[in-house]
Amino acid sequence: MSTKRGGGVHTVSNPGGRGWVNEVRGIKVVGVAFQLKKDATAAGRDLAIRLETEHTIHLRNGRIGKKNSYGNDPYPPADAK
Repeated sequence: MSTKRGGGVHTVSNPGGRGWVNEVRGIKVVGVAFQLKKDATAAGRDLAIRLETEHTIHLRNGRIGKKNSYGNDPYPPADAK
């Protein structure tokens, strides 16, 4: 498990190679490993909403696939009013 990931909740491929897990602030695996990415993503989204933080969903190769912010977004969209 990498400690270099940024803050918030990260849905990542399980370091053991099977399934998916959610990490908080890159250092703590939360809950259980999920077989399906969609299940891990849903659990990660719920956790990010509860923590009012960003949710980062990674691809199997570790690259960032998608980000969603559920709290105080330091970089809001330019078109936000």
